[in-house]
Amino acid sequence: MSLVDVHNEWDPLEEVIIGTARGARVPKPDRGLYAVEFSGLDCAEEIPSGPIPTQIEERTEAELSALCDALTGLGVRVRRPGPRDTSAITATPDWQTEGFYDYCPRDGLLTVGDTVIETPMVLRARFLESLAYKDLLLEYFESGARWISAPRPRLHDDMYRPEQPQGGKLADLEPAFDAANILRFGTDLLYLVSDSGNEMGWRWLQSTLGERYTVHPCRDVYASTHVDSTIVPLRPGLVLLNPERVNDGNMPAFLKSWDHLWCPELVDVGFAGPVARASRWIGMNLLVVRPDLAIVDDRQPELIRVLEKHGVDVLPLRLTHARDLGGGFHCVSLDVRRAGRLETYR
Repeated sequence: MSLVDVHNEWDPLEEVIIGTARGARVPKPDRGLYAVEFSGLDCAEEIPSGPIPTQIEERTEAELSALCDALTGLGVRVRRPGPRDTSAITATPDWQTEGFYDYCPRDGLLTVGDTVIETPMVLRARFLESLAYKDLLLEYFESGARWISAPRPRLHDDMYRPEQPQGGKLADLEPAFDAANILRFGTDLLYLVSDSGNEMGWRWLQSTLGERYTVHPCRDVYASTHVDSTIVPLRPGLVLLNPERVNDGNMPAFLKSWDHLWCPELVDVGFAGPVARASRWIGMNLLVVRPDLAIVDDRQPELIRVLEKHGVDVLPLRLTHARDLGGGFHCVSLDVRRAGRLETYR
């Protein structure tokens, strides 16, 4: 039986990959990194390249270990990435770069049913990030999972347009998207068209998954990167929404009949470095363990109160440097197996 078996974001979690802060760094400046991650700076040369501070790495790794212990205590099998030299140079005929980190397995791997897909990530520095998970991918393949790698994008300079406003910084020259642009709702998948996922990317994903699934392109909702601090499915019929980004006009059509839980004002937890890589909305980046339980930042009391009022118990934990590293509990996890079956929820 395939160890990979997941159909949505809420069925009871049985196996998960949790990332690591070890070796995390910001790579040297390039056109893509500036366009996608740091366009708020005046120029690429202002990107704070180099290893993250030791105190951030150590504290984050301790908090990730606490997350692993909590999940293990709930009966979830927890896996971790293997060691990797993120400072090593990756090169193609068009460019060369250093690596980034293995903090967010959600970004580079997409699990749908019994299939795991290595996605065509938009940053050069993450071109070979899946190597950290190679032993796990081989194990999943040997268990019967389907293992697909998307066509490697060239990521030429023409792919990036840092001078354009958000939503227009990634050109549509070849399929490119991060897995964190996608949410699973059974036979329906939501794909955020943004600076971390282009139109050609969702067309490739639809053609790969075939007629069994419908991949819904989600446009004009959030122009920057990733969807999981904008739309958060909690259980069938209930979705947590970001009130600054989602409204009746741009809401995905298949979610209009669901109950809408609008995220309350969040506590701004701040950041330690020279620039934040996530907004205060990283506070709604939670991990659903099962339909009645979610792991939520313990510094968000109002969100916790609202969730509990709607029948979702909360396990409060913390990732102190979520804004520095650009990832909350959903980002640092990749659900590999959840109890349940493929259904349609429309």
